[in-house]
Amino acid sequence: MKITNTVKTIKLLAILFISALTFTACSEDDHDDHDHEEEVITTVNYTLTSGSDVVTLTYRDLDGEGGNEGVTTVSGSLSANTTYAGAIELLNETESPAENMTEEIEEEDDEYEFFFTSTVTGLTISKTDVDGDGNPLGLETSLASGAAGSGSITIVLKHEPTKPNDGTSASAGGSTELEVTFNVTVQ
Repeated sequence: MKITNTVKTIKLLAILFISALTFTACSEDDHDDHDHEEEVITTVNYTLTSGSDVVTLTYRDLDGEGGNEGVTTVSGSLSANTTYAGAIELLNETESPAENMTEEIEEEDDEYEFFFTSTVTGLTISKTDVDGDGNPLGLETSLASGAAGSGSITIVLKHEPTKPNDGTSASAGGSTELEVTFNVTVQ
């Protein structure tokens, strides 16, 4: 009789344990609204325009993350002591036709920010657009070149950065969705 009571007690405890797990498990509706599936960005076009002088910096990784390395190209040299209007276009070319990811950044602008750094002496990049809350976004920029030289421009796209921030990707937090470096020459 003692064994039967022990077995009944164990069964009862098992049922209570399973019931407790069932009631405490969260449903899909309980998930944080900030869960984010990283978007597929296969192509970055950063077009710099000053009058008829147009220079396009392109990054393309058509097989996506984890496959072959992406390829960067720069269509030409930047002119010294010149100011360029810059515009970023992001594409997902795994879709046909290519999906314009720039539109998603524009729609959810409070969740994104671009950051720019350069190793070219005298070259500065300023964000000229803002999100719906008045914080810098970076889809549109102003690039001012200085004297002739060469170096690199790095573009970083952050998802859910701290806003406002000090303008650097390192202090903005959030997750890095994109980081690409272009070798450039100023003549």
